[in-house]
Amino acid sequence: MISILIVDDHAVVRSGLRMLLEAQEDLEVAGEASEGNEAYAKTEEYRPNLVLMDLSMPHGKDGLSATSEIKKQFPDTYILVLTMHDDEEYLFRAIQLGASGCILKNAPHDELIKAIHQVAKGDAYLYPSATKRLMEEYMSKIEEGKEGGRFSLLSDREKEVLALVAKGYSNKEIGEKLVISVKTVEAHKANVMEKLQLKTRPELVEYAWKKGLFGYSI
Repeated sequence: MISILIVDDHAVVRSGLRMLLEAQEDLEVAGEASEGNEAYAKTEEYRPNLVLMDLSMPHGKDGLSATSEIKKQFPDTYILVLTMHDDEEYLFRAIQLGASGCILKNAPHDELIKAIHQVAKGDAYLYPSATKRLMEEYMSKIEEGKEGGRFSLLSDREKEVLALVAKGYSNKEIGEKLVISVKTVEAHKANVMEKLQLKTRPELVEYAWKKGLFGYSI
């Protein structure tokens, strides 16, 4: 039997959820709470297997704060966030704070039951559009990591040349500033472009902007 604590600031929502959950043979409602402080207290009192947590509770402690405190004190308690916010900021923050999953309030009833069973087994659950955005975020982080890895391949001299190119210096001016020959400047530029996988000067400038190299001290 999966014991559940329902946390939502609307009594009508709590009542509807209770009716839905108690109609399931393997689910029971341990209690209800209307805000985060009460959620923490009821979790301590009833020790439910799972907390069904609303995020937006304007009176009292909000759902994100309650999630954080409950997971710190009761790490074996699973938290499934139930929210109206189809917003990646809320989603990622809830997961960072220890939630095992998120589902939208307008999700079909059978989807909510499925999510509860999945989270109660120790698995994660995300509604479909959230899964897509999480994958996009993950891939973005991978690309950032690749870019950071490529930048680390540059020597200090190559970084200096890159910064000066981005600032609009000509090869001759770069050579004079760094006291190297024009041919050496060209060789450094070629190495930079190869290591960063860039092909044109505008791409170099754009890259330098993104990396904040305009403030790079020479």
